[in-house]
Amino acid sequence: MIKKIILLSILFMSLSGFTTRTGNDKILPYPILQHQMSNGLNIVTVPYDSPGIVAFYIIVRAGSRNEVEAGVTGFAHFFEHMMFRGTDKYPKDKYEDILKSIGASANANTSLDRTVFHMVGDASKLELMFEIESDRFQNLHYSEHDFKVEAGAVKGEYTKNYAEPLEQLDESICDVAFDKHTYKHTTMGFFKDIVDMPNQYEYSLKFYKRFYRPEYCTVVAVGDVTQDKVNALAEKYFWKWERGNYVADIPVEPTQQETRYTHIKNGDTPPYISLNFKGPAFSDNSVENPALDIISSVYFSQRSELYKKLVLNEKKLRYIRCGQSNNHDPNLISVDASVKKKDDMQYIKDEVMKTLEMIKSTPVDEKILNEAKSNIKYSIAMRLDNPGAIANSLAAYLAVSENPEAINNYYAMFDKVTAEDIMNVAKKYFLTTGLTIGTVSADEDVAVK
Repeated sequence: MIKKIILLSILFMSLSGFTTRTGNDKILPYPILQHQMSNGLNIVTVPYDSPGIVAFYIIVRAGSRNEVEAGVTGFAHFFEHMMFRGTDKYPKDKYEDILKSIGASANANTSLDRTVFHMVGDASKLELMFEIESDRFQNLHYSEHDFKVEAGAVKGEYTKNYAEPLEQLDESICDVAFDKHTYKHTTMGFFKDIVDMPNQYEYSLKFYKRFYRPEYCTVVAVGDVTQDKVNALAEKYFWKWERGNYVADIPVEPTQQETRYTHIKNGDTPPYISLNFKGPAFSDNSVENPALDIISSVYFSQRSELYKKLVLNEKKLRYIRCGQSNNHDPNLISVDASVKKKDDMQYIKDEVMKTLEMIKSTPVDEKILNEAKSNIKYSIAMRLDNPGAIANSLAAYLAVSENPEAINNYYAMFDKVTAEDIMNVAKKYFLTTGLTIGTVSADEDVAVK
């Protein structure tokens, strides 16, 4: 998957804590109602004024992070595909016909920490949605032949993606930046494992049995629904789903001690430089992640002095952007730039590092800080304007927590960020000892120090 750095990457966070906020603190001004079934399945209902429409999501807290065994990476993404193969009761064609009959669109996506299955459709057909989804989550069935066909499709997707140089760079940066943690491989997995995937039919059954269990999943219904109805349907269709007992042993990444480098030779794409610093795991009760989002907004957005200098005035860059990967475990804070001339790469790197050093010692202007907070919070609120957007935002938090209120907890932390917090976060994370530099150019190597 191409690394997509959102300047204000707020809706894709990991979380902690189970506090609930009320009143003006809430970024999501609708009730978030929870019910946990005896088998561990979490049910989240958000009644929302969308007559006749419901967003129905199932979040599986299993992504590439959970792929801890050597030789079998890529299976979380594989099951994003495989889950649409059907069951004995609802084969693929019948499943698709039912979706058409209820006017629903269904899809799925996978990231480091989760796989999300989602559909939006007729709220009066909510029971049918529960029926067909509960069936495939409990009774997925596929032959070895079907498995090999889908494994081949995954290989084709990887090959297509890998033709893009920035995909290659993203994969290489992860591999170089991490030594032990499973963030070392991207969501797609290592290519050698994808090549061997057709031989791993038995392992695929094991993966499904491990992670497609109620304790790993949360059902989210947003829209023209009531909690009583959603809970009743969940109990009706998911009560037989048996809890599992598997817990992945995720390795802890050792502290990086030096600047690392990786380079992709490619003359068909513009030169590119990516500076990647080891960052924090996300917490919804810490100012660190909000402070990093504010740094991205103040110092690297199109309003920033650095952007004006390098993009508008000197015209050395096509763009520059900064963002953090907010995940269950510590991941990367990235500053990326598309460079017009490869000979300017060292200059660009030096200018970025000068800006980061300045942040460590110079307090941000209070007015600018408050404006950044306001802009960030407003941008979040503006996105939460339909059932699908609300469900998708909640899914980002539920990927690493069973507490959907973390969306409100996180929003409230912005008001606590001070100029001193900004400097402290910069001092803590923008270290050359935690830096991995990635470059793309037509040269065999790029001498960026």
